[in-house]
Amino acid sequence: MTASVKLRIALLFGGQSGEHEVSIKSAAAIATALSSAENTSKYEVYPIYIQKNGIWRSPDTSRDILDSGEAIDLKSPNSTANFLLEVVNNKLKIDVFLPVLHGPNGEDGTIQGLLQLLGIPFVGSGVLASALSMDKVAMKVAFAAIGLPQVKYTSVTRSQVYSDPCVFPKLCDEIESIVDYPCFVKPANLGSSVGVAKVRTRQELEDALDNAASLDRRIIIERGETIRELECAVLGNDYPKASIVGEITHNSDFYDYQTKYSQGLADLLIPAPVDERVARRIQEMSIAAFKAVDAAGLARVDFFYKEATDEILINEINTFPGFTATSMYPLLWGASGVSFPELVDRLIQLAIERDRTVS
Repeated sequence: MTASVKLRIALLFGGQSGEHEVSIKSAAAIATALSSAENTSKYEVYPIYIQKNGIWRSPDTSRDILDSGEAIDLKSPNSTANFLLEVVNNKLKIDVFLPVLHGPNGEDGTIQGLLQLLGIPFVGSGVLASALSMDKVAMKVAFAAIGLPQVKYTSVTRSQVYSDPCVFPKLCDEIESIVDYPCFVKPANLGSSVGVAKVRTRQELEDALDNAASLDRRIIIERGETIRELECAVLGNDYPKASIVGEITHNSDFYDYQTKYSQGLADLLIPAPVDERVARRIQEMSIAAFKAVDAAGLARVDFFYKEATDEILINEINTFPGFTATSMYPLLWGASGVSFPELVDRLIQLAIERDRTVS
């Protein structure tokens, strides 16, 4: 009997965003899953590390990064540092790309556009869903179009914030009239709560707008609510399935970057201690959101639950959520009966399936 040929999986990680280090951790966990007993006969892992300055590194260097967990950033390419052209020409004979990239230039449709042009299957959403889900303003418009309830919000642009000093106070007046205090000011296109600020006064609002404008040209301002934070994982393509629902609890003022990625600052409750009716509604809304942006493969959908009024409000969809062994997405599926190695295997198979249906 002829031995089956392993599929070569190009594991893209690192990237040019503030979530670079998180990407390394996610990629290391996925590499371990691909090398597990369940997957080692199916897949050959081919790691490709993208430095913060955009240089694509060779597999040998990339494996060192996965092992050490430490980022590197050579300031200039050398003869072995940048082999993007080999990737583009598929001299590496890659069967499936697995872009474990979070945030801008990785989760926003840019890398997905490149991979689509290469004509090689890749895990996760395509250009449209990635770009739409990364931009919080566009994402909220898409959710509103299908009637998903959301917190009160408004949006402004960098040019409005940096406009005539006489106009800026009027802009703040308008924001206050729509969302009031407390409210959250967020760059529209950054993930992991980067640049997010909770504000309670006019001075804090002005400072937060100025900071957000330095990070992004589009800014969203949301009303602060007394809520519980619930999350649901989605897996699939045209017929997606939702996991059980989880809850995040923490003592921080809000779920900021430090709280998300510092051990012991937040607790994940799986399953979430909520009524079955609430959990079922969140699962239904998660699938509706997944379809609304035309997502594929995977997504994590985040919600606000106003227990006092029994309201469920959708917050956002994340098309490539954190994927470490302690991240909510794989934990939710683990509690739903899908192990980490099986989850990674399914994602690769979904990528191949998706490629066949769209080509």
